[in-house]
Amino acid sequence: MAPILTVKNLDKTYESGFQALKDINLNIEKGEIFALLGPNGAGKTTLISIICGIVNSTGGSVTVDGYDIVRDYRHTRSRIGLVPQELTRDAFETVWATVNFSRTLFGKPRDDAYLEKVLRDLSLWDKRNNQLRTLSGGMKRRLLIAKALSHEPSVLFLDEPTAGVDVELRQGMWETVEYLRETGVTVILTTHYIEEAELMADRIGVINQGEIILVENKRQLMKKLGQKQLVLQLREPLSSVPAGLAAYSLSLGDNGESLIYTYQTQSAQTGIDSLLQDLGEAGIRFTDLHTTQSSLEDIFLDLVNG
Repeated sequence: MAPILTVKNLDKTYESGFQALKDINLNIEKGEIFALLGPNGAGKTTLISIICGIVNSTGGSVTVDGYDIVRDYRHTRSRIGLVPQELTRDAFETVWATVNFSRTLFGKPRDDAYLEKVLRDLSLWDKRNNQLRTLSGGMKRRLLIAKALSHEPSVLFLDEPTAGVDVELRQGMWETVEYLRETGVTVILTTHYIEEAELMADRIGVINQGEIILVENKRQLMKKLGQKQLVLQLREPLSSVPAGLAAYSLSLGDNGESLIYTYQTQSAQTGIDSLLQDLGEAGIRFTDLHTTQSSLEDIFLDLVNG
């Protein structure tokens, strides 16, 4: 099956000479949740803005469902929904008028039944006659999604969907994104909250200094680049790691009361068996042991920091 979104050799250089994007190549599969991660200024917003037709590129191409975003602008734009961070409509407008207006902007024929379904699915139907100024923060976030879905897009961009909201609202947004996937919408999100990508995304893309430095299945990424640590609680504290164990690159924790061994998860030989044997021969005893694994945040920071 062909990707629903294809980016080829995309470049963006501003008049100042700043190159925001450098030879971006990316394929997004239909129905997946793709998380685009990167530090501030990495190029996330520029990339999304070009795909959504807000900013022009200086090279390369983008196709949505096989249609070019420049030659077939109206067709591709109608297939894309963008959920910004803020709601900018008139505070005295009603929920129903807001989503209805968004639908007409794309030349879609009136379809009250579809808009009712969108509002019901997002738990906003009971608020359809309410003015925007009366909505809670969570309702406003869901209304942004309803607006973006009003013209029936097949690809939905969520730009920092939970920035500045509390934990409860973030969990509600996660549930909404999962619902969108179940309805067949392809979701592409940018986020500063690594746990969002770890929780929801099928694949992870990392962009830094205008370049895509990695695109990988989330589980495969964590398996390939993650590390595990074996932490041994010592019976007697150590002041330093014995010289005979230097080959294991051990470190001390808890003021010498624990010994930490770090190893790669993808390695065929972890070295744990020989480590435990050498610890016994060195007379080092432990009362307990457990393992911890790198989080996606650890992996992300390692990638961005080179």
